[in-house]
Amino acid sequence: MNFAKHWAATLDDYAIDLAWSPDGAILAVASAGGGIMLYDAATGAVKHALPGHTDGANGLAWSAKGLLATGGQDGCVRLWDAMTGAQTTEVKLGNAWVEHLAWQPAGDLLFAAAGKKLVALKPDGSAAHRFPDAPKTISALAWRPDGTACAAACFGHVAVWDATAFTARKEFPYGNAIYALVWSPDGRWLVAGCHDNAVHLWVPAEDLELHMSGYETRLKELSFSQDSKWLATGGGRDVCVWDCAGAGPEGREPLQLPQTARTTAVAFQHQHSLLATGDAAGTFTLWGPTRKNPMVAEVKMPSAATKFAWRADDALLAVGTEQGMVYVFKTA
Repeated sequence: MNFAKHWAATLDDYAIDLAWSPDGAILAVASAGGGIMLYDAATGAVKHALPGHTDGANGLAWSAKGLLATGGQDGCVRLWDAMTGAQTTEVKLGNAWVEHLAWQPAGDLLFAAAGKKLVALKPDGSAAHRFPDAPKTISALAWRPDGTACAAACFGHVAVWDATAFTARKEFPYGNAIYALVWSPDGRWLVAGCHDNAVHLWVPAEDLELHMSGYETRLKELSFSQDSKWLATGGGRDVCVWDCAGAGPEGREPLQLPQTARTTAVAFQHQHSLLATGDAAGTFTLWGPTRKNPMVAEVKMPSAATKFAWRADDALLAVGTEQGMVYVFKTA
């Protein structure tokens, strides 16, 4: 496999989020300082520098049709035309920070969370539905891959909301804070990374619930392989890769991928089997977890990776860092 740096760019602050446009032509990057940069995938040239959010940006998300949504500490969701760089609408959700955005896969609903508030927005910014306030501040959102439901987590609680009726399909109690949610690509598993140094798994269709504890730290890093078999988790120095086939990972020993410091990011490819991991010492590694010798490549960066984003074709991997650098690597 060929692997080389394609281009790099410098932000004015910590790279808090990044994502590829659906056609793979643009990389959008949110700086913690508030600005949103749109880069040309082929050259790294700046296509647009969006003003973003004056008090700081918290995240961004692309719709399947190429509409870019951003959320910030100003309590606003902003929607942007990526071709022109123009803001198409602004929605004020309140005084709480807009910390989580998630577009419906192949659909037109944007779920946005600010504090305890959750709203489903249409592409024109109008509200399709405003949900009852959550018991606590919403800490994670994750769409079921088929786009029929979206899970929302807060301290002690996960609700799975139907995308048509806007009613709760399932509600799961959990006795601690939840930092991350991810569905397996086949829609079977819903997985939470938790404050109590644990990973918790539900199979909503089967009323099955599993729990793996004993991590070194609270857990924010989760990623499934494209075939839904492997779940990569952070929560400490070494990355644990769990076998989720059949009855699932509880009681099984995970594959452990060694790193030099605490894990800061993990991301499986969309179509293939490589796993990207990063640690607090600035080491970024590509792994083939099922290979006899799993390490594929290793890169030393000046600071820790904050976020990985594989392009849909897996040919490019974007890496954001704590010191505000963005690196794009060719992997094919």
